[in-house]
Amino acid sequence: MDPLDGRVVHHRDRDGHVRKFDFATLPVAEPMQRSLAVLFADVTKGWTSHETSKGAFKNIRTFTKYLSECVKPPQDLDDLTAALVNGWWLQQKDRQGSRDAFRQVRSLLIEDARLQQGPVAEALTRRVPLLPRDQESYESAELGQIKLTALRIFRSARLRIEENAAHLHQWHEGAFSPTSPDGLLGEALDIIARTADVPRYVTIGQVQRRYRRALGGNNAEALWKRLFLDRMEAVSLGVLLMAEFGWNLSVINVMPTPTAAPDFGGDGHPTYNIKVWKHKGNRFESENVTDTGAGSPGRLITEALEATRFARALANGLEPDIDRFIGWRPLQRRDSTDKARRVTVGPIRLGLDGSDAAFWGKKTGTGSPFQRGRRTVVVERGEPSQHSQDTHERRYVLPDKRVQREAAPVVAAGAAAAVRTARRQVKLRARLVDQRVAEHGETATADCSGTEGGLAPLPDGGCGASFLLCLACENARVHADHHPRLVLLHQALANARSVLPTPAWERRWGDAHARLEDLQRKVGPGAWQLARARITDLDRTIVDNLLNGYLNP
Repeated sequence: MDPLDGRVVHHRDRDGHVRKFDFATLPVAEPMQRSLAVLFADVTKGWTSHETSKGAFKNIRTFTKYLSECVKPPQDLDDLTAALVNGWWLQQKDRQGSRDAFRQVRSLLIEDARLQQGPVAEALTRRVPLLPRDQESYESAELGQIKLTALRIFRSARLRIEENAAHLHQWHEGAFSPTSPDGLLGEALDIIARTADVPRYVTIGQVQRRYRRALGGNNAEALWKRLFLDRMEAVSLGVLLMAEFGWNLSVINVMPTPTAAPDFGGDGHPTYNIKVWKHKGNRFESENVTDTGAGSPGRLITEALEATRFARALANGLEPDIDRFIGWRPLQRRDSTDKARRVTVGPIRLGLDGSDAAFWGKKTGTGSPFQRGRRTVVVERGEPSQHSQDTHERRYVLPDKRVQREAAPVVAAGAAAAVRTARRQVKLRARLVDQRVAEHGETATADCSGTEGGLAPLPDGGCGASFLLCLACENARVHADHHPRLVLLHQALANARSVLPTPAWERRWGDAHARLEDLQRKVGPGAWQLARARITDLDRTIVDNLLNGYLNP
């Protein structure tokens, strides 16, 4: 299927489901609709989730609505001006969600050759930093209580399913007389395993008399819940997986069934290979976990496989190409309206979505626990999970109010020790000069007299070292024009130390800060204070880019 049909884009997700996006419905001229559809069709080729394409189309609609309300709406992308882009930015900049929309739409627009240079390109590629957000992980006791609630619900369901699975196995082995109550129960369980329901009278919907007494009731607990998790129980399993492994809800939703190694080893403990979806990398990565007994992470995987096996077997029999770890039976059979987030296969639902988490949170009185709970797990472990070290520190550790409260006294003591250590061991290697030499190259922090004998010379004559290392190089020259930005950099690194865990700060910024301390001593307090008064917007931009890695080679 061609992803673009006129002005309609067809997006196929990882499960083969197709969603249509009609750009003819956008409130802009037809040439603009066609141009946006072409860009959208191209970018969606790499997207595996309809959630992504739906969100992007919604942001495009917001952008085109803004264009349609302009005095002179552009007819196509080549009519777009820097003033229009800047005007939209002013509308979007006050909320993080709106900034995200601006960032996503501009990444789409910049793929058009007509917008890749000139003032429009400059307006589209402006820096869009994150807004400060109040984020706080759970206290350990809070998350512990949530885990206990989830464990209680899931354990009860698991024991129920195990008991009925054992009875079904005995029935398959011929342990009961066909006409006995146990035999009829086994027969009913066999039908439930194959259909997620029991035989009923078509006209009135009641359980057939043959099985009614053996099943002992007419509610879900007496019928299909004997072998299947319900919604609350499935989400409880998801909460336990989040709390144990730090996986977020979107990862749990699409996770394939873990597989055990063929050979359990001499100790008989199964080791599971788990495929964890990396959204930014658009791929699965493997994690291995071993069931070493009660309370181990691997034991949770074993119990989850047992509790969901009937749901997965039924779904796999109906649609063998779909593989999801968590399967459950809803109270009522309804087709899912969003196949990307929660797949419906016959009577079975595979995966979990935000509405399921919200339902669980409302029933338990805790609120949806996944986002905040995952943050708690990541912060308490002190190491990244499904993201880079930089993201771990910038998005999880630094903004977290709980971390800031608990870290304050530790950071204060550690920072003092770090300063003493840095002053003893790290010195400024760059030379102080009175003025710039025309032949020297300018860097972000100093001037360079040449790369020969430098820290990281490259074959082409350049230098591969970070600009923060210029002050550690004997080829660097520092004069008065550099002082303002170095004063600002020194202040920024000191501020980062107040919120970053000491080991992380020391690893990333400790040496650079120590060299700046040495520079401050060498130029003297008077010159340092005068340089502070000469800080310019350019200096602020350079320092900001340095700290965010944009100027690093």
